[in-house]
Amino acid sequence: MALKLESSQSEPRLSEVATQIADILQEIRFGSIEITIHEGKVVQIERKEKLRFDNKK
Repeated sequence: MALKLESSQSEPRLSEVATQIADILQEIRFGSIEITIHEGKVVQIERKEKLRFDNKK
């Protein structure tokens, strides 16, 4: 699942980027977050989540 931060003529506000990252951190249990930067600006946030199952029953 990839979340793209699209901007119309201007860079997304830093608070918007921070809010997106904070929201993902609160929801994700196992996985990673990748932030793509182009020319010093955040252009994409990608979330990779793993689902784990307990087979010890």
